[in-house]
Amino acid sequence: MSIRNLDSLFDPQSVAVIGASERPFSVGGTLWRNMRSSGFAGRIFAVNPKYRELSGQRCYARVADLPEVPELAVICTPAATVVDLVRQLAQRGTRAAIVISAGLSAEQKQAMLDAARPALLRILGPNCVGLLSTRARLNASFAHIPARPGQLAFVSQSGALVTAMLDWAEARQIGFSHFVSLGEHADVDFGDMLDYLGGDADTRAILLYIESIDQARKFMSAARSAARNKPVIVIKAGRSAQGQQAAASHTGALAGADNVVDAAIARAGMLRVDTLEQLFLAAEILTRYQAPIGDRMTVLTNGGGVGVLAADAAATEDVPLADLSAPLKRALDQVLPANWSHGNPVDIIGDAPAERYVDALKALGQHPADTGTLLFIHAPTAIVPPTDIARAMIPVIRPAGQQPLPLVSAWVGGPSVAEARRLFVDAGIACYDLPEQAVMAIGMLQRYARNRAELSEAPPAAQLHNGSTPDVARVRALMQSVLASGRDMLTEPEAKAVCEAYHIPVVATRTVPADADAAAAEAARIGFPVVLKILSEDISHKSDVGGVVLNLNDEGDVRAAAQAMLVRVGKSQPNARVEGFTVQKMVKMKQARELIIGASIDPTFGPVILFGQGGTAVEVVADSAMALPPLNAPLARALIERTRVARLLHGYRDVPPADIDAIIATLMAVSQLLADVPEVAELDINPLIVNHEGAIALDARVRVSRQQPAGAAHFAIQPYPGELTEVIEWLGQPLTLRPIRPEDEARHRAFIDDLDAEDLRMRYFYSRRVMERSELARLVQVDYTREMAFIATVPGPDGQEKTLGVARAIADPDNLGAEFGIILRPELKGSGLGRILLDKLIRYQRAAGTERLVATVLTENRRMRELARALGFSEHAQPGDAGTLALALDLQRG
Repeated sequence: MSIRNLDSLFDPQSVAVIGASERPFSVGGTLWRNMRSSGFAGRIFAVNPKYRELSGQRCYARVADLPEVPELAVICTPAATVVDLVRQLAQRGTRAAIVISAGLSAEQKQAMLDAARPALLRILGPNCVGLLSTRARLNASFAHIPARPGQLAFVSQSGALVTAMLDWAEARQIGFSHFVSLGEHADVDFGDMLDYLGGDADTRAILLYIESIDQARKFMSAARSAARNKPVIVIKAGRSAQGQQAAASHTGALAGADNVVDAAIARAGMLRVDTLEQLFLAAEILTRYQAPIGDRMTVLTNGGGVGVLAADAAATEDVPLADLSAPLKRALDQVLPANWSHGNPVDIIGDAPAERYVDALKALGQHPADTGTLLFIHAPTAIVPPTDIARAMIPVIRPAGQQPLPLVSAWVGGPSVAEARRLFVDAGIACYDLPEQAVMAIGMLQRYARNRAELSEAPPAAQLHNGSTPDVARVRALMQSVLASGRDMLTEPEAKAVCEAYHIPVVATRTVPADADAAAAEAARIGFPVVLKILSEDISHKSDVGGVVLNLNDEGDVRAAAQAMLVRVGKSQPNARVEGFTVQKMVKMKQARELIIGASIDPTFGPVILFGQGGTAVEVVADSAMALPPLNAPLARALIERTRVARLLHGYRDVPPADIDAIIATLMAVSQLLADVPEVAELDINPLIVNHEGAIALDARVRVSRQQPAGAAHFAIQPYPGELTEVIEWLGQPLTLRPIRPEDEARHRAFIDDLDAEDLRMRYFYSRRVMERSELARLVQVDYTREMAFIATVPGPDGQEKTLGVARAIADPDNLGAEFGIILRPELKGSGLGRILLDKLIRYQRAAGTERLVATVLTENRRMRELARALGFSEHAQPGDAGTLALALDLQRG
């Protein structure tokens, strides 16, 4: 399930409190008082066989005695009573229930869900504090205070954090649209909440406290959908090993590797923070900052000390300070006194009148490429009132009808700057009390911008960087052979064969028996110097047992090394079966770095890819990052940039930049391997040696599993469905029908610009000629889990694809219905292209299990109505709207 009947949870017309009580300090008593005092306009019923009357109104003994079906029920009775109560409510037709009760066993929770399912009764909890919805004036919780109305939604897995957050926010006058305690989220979970709140007009940002995530693809799909509409900010508990253990014991669920969670949050376009204070700092900046986000920062201040504090904070938060260009310095020279700082921070001196602030701000605003995001810091002085400065600056920061300046502010001080701070807040300018808070907010902005860029990527499962084709059949045959032999670890030569099949460069490796003379002879044939390694199915990490010797320069060295290696391995691993040695050329690359690229299976998010600094000390160095497949070049590059070693790879002093494209190619090859070969359970390429000339894998290990944990079907993010592309002959030319992708943005802009105003009105019900960039991005950045847009293209005169038309369908989260639309270039009306596109969309949605395809059309849209009737759609009048009709096609009937 997803958002079905959640309106009954957040905005019910009637509520029954089962277990209501007058006992002070009891859950039932507190909940009953909260419901009655919240100002809820609907009907409230008390259910408790111990009372005939509560608070002056009748109390009912049983659910069956209620005078009407409650739309929402709140259950705060012992765990043993919950299943039967849910069954009674479902039979009466109640739409939603909040189960406050704790202590339900796994069997009881399943029985509760089974009882609710036939009636589609949605359940929040069990073991939760409840929820508060300020729009509905609903306080269905046992929280100690109500929520202040606002536009932030907070959803928490921890009940204690709900009440603490309410207290913390009230002290700071922070308001909420919804406050939700998920508890054990047996039914309603984070995915459902993201779907519901992502479309809620009263919520401008979603704040989440997460301890564990399940149903990763559902969560990621909902998160990506919500994040396209509004900021989603996450505290994920369990960064430390101790925190993960505490979270697991708290929720009864596996918390998951923290770096994998980081990767998932970034890929979904959300922002992760670490503390409650940061949660609200992020909400402030992401909902108020409306300008482009710069990758650098320029500080404008009237005090050198606060400027230095900001610069220190920038170093801590990894926010680069901009270098002021010569033209910008000349512009500032013209409006500032001679003793201004002549650098960044831009210190305009403490005696600055309001005009100097305005002039400096205008000069900075005229050089956006040089400044990035502006940080304005003011420390109070007796020279000019802060309110005069604020009033003078606001029209420059927020000019009427124009793009606002990319500015964040910090009014440092107390009562003397309180009014100036209020003026900035009222003008919609992000405002903080301290320079460090403002810099942290800018750092959040920059991370959020990077995550949003990842959100826009939609790579296919199969895509090698150089366009080559891997030898999938060879790899699958090898995997089956290894599994048939009873092994789960590939030997080093086998693992390198997998790499070669996916065009990952590997050093040539020869296999010899466990004989020192044979190893020496093979080394002579290869040419010195060489590397000697033990070959054993029972030894995965060869270096740990002395099973690797480097830089052997002659046959004598090899012979001695082989004999000594057999002795060492025999002592450290006496039960290991030694098949022999591998001999390979010693690779010496100038100014090279050792990297690691790997893959594993996360229990929550499925296949994941690792990149970082490699070598034998990889665990000690601990410089790595993870990403969710599938990867394309931008996503692979973003993964590299999340590590410390990336700075070294860009070059320094006399070391030239490494071949980043070669690393990207390897990452994309691993991504495709995970999609193509479900048997892969673990992969390590360590080290991958890289310099400015290229990259080569010196060692590799692969573990396989009969359970087939990999494969694109197990990816947390559905890949671009390239397999749906087809080419047909149409009007004497090849016509390509394929899913839309983010790279189509410029082409789609040209397509929309060529449409008639009347076509736009027929399709979108408005006649606006200009489409905002955010709207256009939404049309090409499709979550293929719940939406599909097929475009029809032909080769244009320049050889590039030209879009002729698009058919789009968006399914509801439960896939019961999908709303569709279709639009063509005006000259192609009546050409049959509309039928081709709509027929493809129908076939796709039918295969996806969608039950109905629906659309609302203007009554005068004759062509669309005729096409729909020809394809089997029925027409239905829209109650109260004679100007539109509903079209519907049952996809699964017959």
